[in-house]
Amino acid sequence: MKIGLEVHVQLPTRSKLFCSCPTTAESPNSAICPTCLGFPGSRPILNRRALEMGVAIAQFLQCQIADEVWFSRKTYFYPDLPKNFQITQYDSPVGVNGSCLVGGRSIGIWRVHIEEDPGRIKRVGKSGEEVSLIDYNRSGIPLVEIVTAPDLTSPEEARAFLTELLVELRHIIGTSASDEQSVRVDANLSVGQERVEVKNVQGLRNLERALKFEASRQTKMLEAGMKVIRETRRFDEERKVTHSAREKEFEEDYGYIGEPDLGTFDVGSIARSLKPIETPLRRAQRMAGHYMVDFEKCKQIVLTSMAMADLFEALAERVDPEMAMNWTLGPISSNWNTLLPLLNPPVTLDIVTVVKHVADREITDSEGRRRIGAIAAGECPTDISCAVQDSLLDSIISKYLDENPQVVKDYTTNPRAANSAIGHVMKTAQGKYNSQEVVEAVKKEIEKRKG
Repeated sequence: MKIGLEVHVQLPTRSKLFCSCPTTAESPNSAICPTCLGFPGSRPILNRRALEMGVAIAQFLQCQIADEVWFSRKTYFYPDLPKNFQITQYDSPVGVNGSCLVGGRSIGIWRVHIEEDPGRIKRVGKSGEEVSLIDYNRSGIPLVEIVTAPDLTSPEEARAFLTELLVELRHIIGTSASDEQSVRVDANLSVGQERVEVKNVQGLRNLERALKFEASRQTKMLEAGMKVIRETRRFDEERKVTHSAREKEFEEDYGYIGEPDLGTFDVGSIARSLKPIETPLRRAQRMAGHYMVDFEKCKQIVLTSMAMADLFEALAERVDPEMAMNWTLGPISSNWNTLLPLLNPPVTLDIVTVVKHVADREITDSEGRRRIGAIAAGECPTDISCAVQDSLLDSIISKYLDENPQVVKDYTTNPRAANSAIGHVMKTAQGKYNSQEVVEAVKKEIEKRKG
């Protein structure tokens, strides 16, 4: 079985690819203009931000990036394409001949190119009496299309590839998790010699379902001595089957010509100016190799939070990496929701110190777990810097002095004016601090405000 994917992802720009219309709209046909509708006399102007995003994606996928690119007109006639051609890249994609690792296997990337989206057709009414309604809000929305080699070998692997790709794209161009449901895929699958394209599959689950059905359909046809014909099929989400839409077009059927209203664009300089981004899964690969730990566990950490990955690496530099992994996915993970808002360099050091004490057998595992929980609760366990607790003390003092600025004024002539703040802090903190700590912290804050 061979599977190749053509993945269409909307680029998260504020305006469309060739005009200034917004990419979001509340009502049908409310974000349109003569350019995105292809009216005579209108001319496209390229959205540079979309081009930069396309280059960043091609660079991440290790593609070869040319110095210059240009656009072409892809001619076809359909109601959702009012100008009867789509502006896309044909002869000069942003990137070619790349690769992407999935589950330890390298999946070839044939090309990465940018194109505009057509409009949307919605059919309403009962079967046989449908009426087609067209919304052109999406006409001109910027898309990146990522075309893989037919290197995927199962529906499950295809879904895994797309899942991981979308995770990485969130960090490269700023897509959101909800985009997993809006991404559209044209999936090409062949069990025998001839391939079939399943067009416009939306969402991860539907991709796997569509491929499973199509693989089963082709297998049964071949076993029955029938011939699989090259065609384009659609996936019915409700019935979970594919059905024939039309015979598959060939590239020459589209009559590509260069887009005369757009010139060439220097993408080589864009590529050279971009700083490499360490995406979550690339980071997981690096961590697994550098610290000699399990990749899947590293993947679990980075997909939870990059801040958790920072904490793991801080631990792995001080204690055995396997121990760092166990504590990260154990006590730290179980307290993560309360730890994350508190994290800063001193708090990270507190946590590292606790785990280091356990590693050096200065305290037991259970005591270490208790101390991690105490840090998450804003308390100050023994033998650490008390960064969380110090932060809490400062917060109480600052809030009181903000609400009572007269204390600072009176303190200049009467140092006893600080007593009201000291008493308030002692009462609010409920015994978490000794009196000397409170007195010193209050006076320090007042002195700072006096200046």
